[in-house]
Amino acid sequence: MKLVAATFAALLVASVAQAAEAPAGALACSGCHPGSAGVETNAVRLIGLKAEDIKAAMVAFRTGARPETVMDRIAKGFSEAEVGAIADWYATQH
Repeated sequence: MKLVAATFAALLVASVAQAAEAPAGALACSGCHPGSAGVETNAVRLIGLKAEDIKAAMVAFRTGARPETVMDRIAKGFSEAEVGAIADWYATQH
């Protein structure tokens, strides 16, 4: 039981530390695009992708070159600096 509690506590601390390092936009994105490989999702995984690819996708969503049901509207809500920070953060996650 102590091992289970210790493992849970370690995972919780790691999750909180990861969230503290993430830019605000990435926290908003993580509802669909988790920042950890261990989380199940039907959305495209952004962790480990090249930052340049994430930025290009956001530009494509914003301009309508890559239409989506939700991402085209979401992408318009972020500044270039926010997109850069989000992309850089996801690119470093594992």
